Amino acid sequence: MAKKPESESFMDVFTRFGQDLKMPNVDIEKIMAHHRKNLEALEKSARASAAGATSLMAKQREILQDTLHEITEMAQNFRTPGGPQDMVAKQADFARKSFEAAVKNAGEVAEIVKKSGTESIDILRERIRETMDEIREGYENRK
Repeated sequence: MAKKPESESFMDVFTRFGQDLKMPNVDIEKIMAHHRKNLEALEKSARASAAGATSLMAKQREILQDTLHEITEMAQNFRTPGGPQDMVAKQADFARKSFEAAVKNAGEVAEIVKKSGTESIDILRERIRETMDEIREGYENRK
């Protein structure tokens, strides 16, 4: 029985087609390595964003727990006997503490968001720099 010729791989057909058209050689491994680095940078950036989101959720949970604790404490303090002046003083103190906590928490949340966004963008920015260097190097090698 006669042996069937082995079918050519897509890469062999593509390579021969390029040679027939007198196209310049393409380094497939270099292209794959380039895209692999791009995907790795995107993955790192996504991980940084996810870590930031996790930190943000943890901070929000902490804020909620602190707020509930403060409300519970305030409610218990209102049950204690005292005059109207004591009641107004307690309300003013609670309002002051609430405002200070809100400002502090807003600053901390903003810092978490800023850090997460900066880290994620820095990863992508570095990959763009590397890509530009690779392009420049490839162009200079062709001369």
